[in-house]
Amino acid sequence: MDNSPPSSRGHCRHCAAPLTHTFVDLGMSPLSNALVKQERRAAMEAFFPLHVFVCPECFLVQLEEFETPADIFSDYAYFSSYSSSWLDHCRRYVQTVVPRLKLSKASKVVEIASNDGYLLQYFVEADIPCLGIEPAANVATVARAKGVPTEVCFFGAETAAQLKAAGHAADLLLGNNVLAHVPNINDFVRGLAILLKVNGTITMEFPHLLQLMEQNQFDTIYHEHFSYLSVLAVERIFSAHELRLFDVDR
Repeated sequence: MDNSPPSSRGHCRHCAAPLTHTFVDLGMSPLSNALVKQERRAAMEAFFPLHVFVCPECFLVQLEEFETPADIFSDYAYFSSYSSSWLDHCRRYVQTVVPRLKLSKASKVVEIASNDGYLLQYFVEADIPCLGIEPAANVATVARAKGVPTEVCFFGAETAAQLKAAGHAADLLLGNNVLAHVPNINDFVRGLAILLKVNGTITMEFPHLLQLMEQNQFDTIYHEHFSYLSVLAVERIFSAHELRLFDVDR
């Protein structure tokens, strides 16, 4: 699967317009989770620009891609279940979404970037069939140990078609803090449209651009966050793939 942006460097990853407007330039930085091993402590470390642009056409705020998702996410250091407050948030999400969407044993829930099963474990408890899609094998192993069925792969249109053919079309398709992590955002959202059932629902949770600006959250800008998302930009991207935004919750 091609996870590279749809256009050459210096162009918007959604609409391919030239990127000429700077949002913020934080200079050079190493990758956030590129932890230096003891035996490499005296070696040179790779630094990349943290120069964020805003597209003048679709208003997507974005970093250029310098390392591929495979280099960043295939062996991942972050386990979602380490945060008890996050687990509580996810438990409440499941308690809300199950009755709202009338999910049952006959439904199918699919989570993109399901990490260590932090959320899907609550669907398992509710006896609702689910599947996690997680690119980091080390993290997926922990999810499976919790009884959460998990496929190790990156998600996009090709993967979605394979999952749909295997009977995994989703009544609820969700992704928490993943939309900002994909350089080829068009391929990712196209995949969501493919895997979703006709009357299915997608929920995407992500940090909001306005909050980043109002609270000066410059420390949330790093290379694994390829995009910095506003509702305006997200609505345009999803609409381009015939998906309709109908509710927002902050």
